[in-house]
Amino acid sequence: PQREERKKEVILDLAKFVDKRIRVKFQGGREVQGILKGYDQLMNLVMDDVTEYLAPVDEDSSTAGGERKTRQLGLAVLRGTALTIISPADGFEQIA
Repeated sequence: PQREERKKEVILDLAKFVDKRIRVKFQGGREVQGILKGYDQLMNLVMDDVTEYLAPVDEDSSTAGGERKTRQLGLAVLRGTALTIISPADGFEQIA
């Protein structure tokens, strides 16, 4: 008997976001924004010009106006198993 090969269906097509700025949130609350340069079927991402948005430790450490501190990371490889949200940086649009 032949075994049927089931191809995994990709729920999210990131091809249209390559070379565009996206925002990614991780399990645990970490958040980054940068330009998507590549990805694989496991949703591992390669991003350039990455900025990490640091969560305030307490209410007093947050800057005025509720803005969060940032840290420049440059080129980064983001592990797909830790991602929770991927969205365009310039706003929200339904992508899946």
